[in-house]
Amino acid sequence: MEHEYKVYMVTGATDGIGKATAELLARTGAAVLLHGRDRNKCEAVARELSRRTGNRKLRCYVADYRSLAEVERAAESIASCEPRLDVLINNAGIGSGKLSDKVRKLSGDGHELRLAVNYLAPYLLTRRLVPLLRSSAPARIVNVASVGQKQIALDNLMLENKYDPFEAYKQSKLALILFTFELAERFKAGWRHG
Repeated sequence: MEHEYKVYMVTGATDGIGKATAELLARTGAAVLLHGRDRNKCEAVARELSRRTGNRKLRCYVADYRSLAEVERAAESIASCEPRLDVLINNAGIGSGKLSDKVRKLSGDGHELRLAVNYLAPYLLTRRLVPLLRSSAPARIVNVASVGQKQIALDNLMLENKYDPFEAYKQSKLALILFTFELAERFKAGWRHG
């Protein structure tokens, strides 16, 4: 059965590339699930994009990617509220910030912040949404990466030694790219969940 419109999820949809992507998708008539970390801002963006595009199929899901529990709750909400998901766009992330700021920041779960936000959170969200994506086949997952990448230091994964925000950023983006390759292999092999 052909559905009358596609359903897209765009993480980090309240600013920058995510917001621009959400607007372009809304203009096609698709249902767009907007993710942001602040409910008021997400709902304001939904109203703005709805006004600009005429699309009334915009819905907000809120999760602060610095907390894996919030990501888990958002995934549960999406899976229980949405009957289908055609495309998941993992765009939310945190850049390198001020390169002179050598203070190592942690997520609420105690993970190095850039690894948590740029890799662990999209990994968890994607894994939790695999059943919905598979039931919506042919669905797609798009992971937004970066030209900035660095070999992952497995012996210093959380960058407890010699912290540098740009190195943290590059390492987290390579982790996301490697996850993308792993996803492709698993789906090709008929991966269902787990």
